[in-house]
Amino acid sequence: MEARGRTGRTGQPTLEEVAARAGVGRGTVSRVINNSPRVRDSTRQLVQQAIAELGYLPNRAARALAGSRTDAVALVVPETEKRFFAEPYFSEVLHGVGTELADTEMQLLLTLVRTEKERARFLQYAHAGRVDGVLLVSVHGSDSLPDQLAAMGLPTVLSGRRSAGEPVSYVDSDNVGGARAAVRHLTETGRRRIATITGPLDMYAAQCRLTGYQEAVAAAGGDPDPSWTEHGDFTEESGLRAMTELLARHPDLDAVFAASDVMAAGALHALRAAGRRVPEDVAVVGFDDSPIARHTEPRLTSVRQPVEEMGRAMARVLLESIENPAAPGQHVVLPTKLVRRASS
Repeated sequence: MEARGRTGRTGQPTLEEVAARAGVGRGTVSRVINNSPRVRDSTRQLVQQAIAELGYLPNRAARALAGSRTDAVALVVPETEKRFFAEPYFSEVLHGVGTELADTEMQLLLTLVRTEKERARFLQYAHAGRVDGVLLVSVHGSDSLPDQLAAMGLPTVLSGRRSAGEPVSYVDSDNVGGARAAVRHLTETGRRRIATITGPLDMYAAQCRLTGYQEAVAAAGGDPDPSWTEHGDFTEESGLRAMTELLARHPDLDAVFAASDVMAAGALHALRAAGRRVPEDVAVVGFDDSPIARHTEPRLTSVRQPVEEMGRAMARVLLESIENPAAPGQHVVLPTKLVRRASS
């Protein structure tokens, strides 16, 4: 005869049955099992009582096997170690993702994909079912990795997007609106000869920030002549070089909008070397509102994009996609905000 628990049911009770008994959601039960502090004591007691009454035994390996799950997700960054560690953007995204996954049973795997060999190796790893989903950060326009992962049926979420028609789920910020606000601020403070330093234009975010700059210059009655634009690659070195080139072409410029704080920091170095005072001679605005903006001299006016919240939202979208693979992709765009400081 098969043994029965005190509820009279047969077999191992499920997480859903514990949740139903306690009158809470499945996620709350998971948080209690993982000793999350984000559960009220009264709720924790209800869940613990339901676990005891049903005789529920948490068994992560068994649940993963039953659902063909690994309980692991990969955060993939197709960049070099130098850029990954130099730009605060990546650490903030990582922190947001890690925070959102902390109360789940998901293991987060960080992977840098720097070469074609590493890309092939990761695709093989993913194809073997080693992860339940992938978070992709810093994807360039020509990158086929999102499409290759989608073809495997592997839930994937991008930080940013490759184009306006991105088919893969993504979380992005309002890059056009943020750049417009930056340049509008400069024109409202009396600046008229405004240059810009772009990011790499094979990235949609950089294209959008350039578009925002051009729209704001035109709205102020100016002419967004290409000679006032210099291209960078989101590194400090490129910001320094681009600022030097712009000063050589337009020594009378009185403001510059850099498409990242890191490049703006490079621009500040170039302006200092050229004997230009900031903001008296040249105003400078960056983008990201990273910790760098609060440590430059002078402190940097910057467009704040909620990078940590973007990481959290990416993780939420991915978890929902893992739970319901048939659901349509999600496209999330978060607002930006101009933070005024001494550089403008």
